Amino acid sequence: MTDGTPETGTAAASASASAASLLREIGLRPDGPVLWGRPLTTRAAGLYLVELPEPLPRPPIEFTRVGKWLERVPELRLDGERPTSKALAARIASLWLPSSAVLYAGATAGSLGGRVLALAHHVLGDRRPHADGHWLHLLLGMERARIWFAETDAPEEAFDAVLDAFGAAVGPSLPPGRPAGVLLLPWANLRRPTGERQVTGLTGSVLPGEAVPTPPPTRRVDVPPGDAEGARGGARAGERGDDRGSGTVRRSQARVPASAQGSVRPTADRGAAIAKARLQPTVRAPRATTPKVVPPSARSVPVPLTADALARLETELDELTRLRRPGVVARIKAARELGDLRENAEYQAAREEQSFLEGRIRLLEERQRNAVLIDESGGDRARIGSTVVLEHDGETIVYSLVGSAESDPAAGRLSVDSPVGAALLRAVAGDDVEVRTPRGAVRYRVVEVR
Repeated sequence: MTDGTPETGTAAASASASAASLLREIGLRPDGPVLWGRPLTTRAAGLYLVELPEPLPRPPIEFTRVGKWLERVPELRLDGERPTSKALAARIASLWLPSSAVLYAGATAGSLGGRVLALAHHVLGDRRPHADGHWLHLLLGMERARIWFAETDAPEEAFDAVLDAFGAAVGPSLPPGRPAGVLLLPWANLRRPTGERQVTGLTGSVLPGEAVPTPPPTRRVDVPPGDAEGARGGARAGERGDDRGSGTVRRSQARVPASAQGSVRPTADRGAAIAKARLQPTVRAPRATTPKVVPPSARSVPVPLTADALARLETELDELTRLRRPGVVARIKAARELGDLRENAEYQAAREEQSFLEGRIRLLEERQRNAVLIDESGGDRARIGSTVVLEHDGETIVYSLVGSAESDPAAGRLSVDSPVGAALLRAVAGDDVEVRTPRGAVRYRVVEVR
């Protein structure tokens, strides 16, 4: 209400989409606001929202920061191509919602205070500590932004609910020219907890995972019981034949000077320390720099695929994203309306199905990105994509040689990484191929390669 008259249009949408009102709408008590970068007063789990003092008609994007982001992340692509700073900023600005001051919503099952500080101190393009929401670091004037938060024992469910409330509040006031198909999310939110991702056209916007150093070499030494705990530690141990074999050395207190008894540890602890020092030899690090191993998720490993395999992959991916994902999301929302989520079996089952579904989608998307189409034309020698007819013990066997990603022996698709597949590579008709197995050598005659 202003001047005794109801709010209308954009002003009403702005009021209903404020951070505090959204928290109240889902049944939480809002706390705050706290200025951007300042510590929160809680370490409990919960929900938090980043909000500007007032809605802005356009995002205050700093082009210098966009340029530095591009320089820092050379793999960043917009619609599959390397963008200019202007094109990248324009795409990001096209998702701006001028009717709402809420820029980002997040949730954590850990510490709210720690999570919010991680977001405020994140470096654009880094994978850690808080890459989700890193668009906020493109904006000028974030020192004026404020954080509203609420504690809850069900942060993920509250997160999903507040995004629904946000979409309902800003939906009627969408700006003209907004890209088709984008989700109704706060500007810096790039995904929902149910797995749906914002349509941005951006890929590779963060650096690959951090390199993990190779662990130092270790060595295990098995020692007979008679050698343990200093049983052969010197002449004194050798003088007592009854101690051999038990790993225990008995020492009388008379051997310890009275003046030193107050500072001597118990005999068992001392024996264990001697044994530990003896059984764990010192390993000196090499002078050269230890090679670093990049996690598989951070590498682009080519995935060789035949044309049929790529078509099957794309068909499955389309089914999962276009049909099954919306169905799972709908079941999650329906189950959430039934009541207490902690005792809601339908909700838990739907979330588990959603988790498996998103994992499969990520795997297929990674294979599609790294797919290398195999040339299946001609050639006398067997290779990936070839069909090989074999003869073994009077039986005819037909295999298609494929990459490991599409291996299915029951369907006749044999990976070239398998023992038989590796032996068949570069074979020609008439060759005898021997494969060594735990049960002995197995011979195949190559009848035909096509």
